[in-house]
Amino acid sequence: MKKSVLCLTAVFSIFMLGCQTIKTLNLNETQWHYATDPHGSQVIFNGPLVNEERVEITFKRVPRVDKLNNSWVELIYDLPNKQLPEQARITLTYQSDKDLVIKLSQKEYGGEGDKTYAHYQTILPAANTWTTKTVSLNDFQRPSWTPASSKDKGIITNHVSALYFVPSLTDAEGGEAFIKIQSLQVR
Repeated sequence: MKKSVLCLTAVFSIFMLGCQTIKTLNLNETQWHYATDPHGSQVIFNGPLVNEERVEITFKRVPRVDKLNNSWVELIYDLPNKQLPEQARITLTYQSDKDLVIKLSQKEYGGEGDKTYAHYQTILPAANTWTTKTVSLNDFQRPSWTPASSKDKGIITNHVSALYFVPSLTDAEGGEAFIKIQSLQVR
């Protein structure tokens, strides 16, 4: 009898751990989408963007067209409450064959703001095996190409509506890169 109870307890514990893992994945397909420029950059899929195990996408970015028309590719996670927690920590389990830029989509720097798109960002190293990294808001900075006309208003957490995941591909060369996300926690 004791052996049966122990086995049931072990099975229940494993089941509960599995449930907790599922809760932290943030793989709700309605919160994930992608964007590319209108100049020829593409996405390539080997299945759906989001499945029960991961988010997976391959981008093919064309080189910058000219001084006024840059190319871009982005995997976007819409935050459920359309804002970050005050002292946010982002934990990501990912694979990416290029360094992975995480941008905070904050209205002051985007289409509703100064239109420079010089969002706060941090860069994670390329990883060909599942890698977990945690970053805090202190890890984010504005990019070096930020124009002087873009006033730095800091990170305003209740104005950050999404996280953008961007493979580090150069404007001059473009290129191809994949991103896979197995788990994302924003707390």
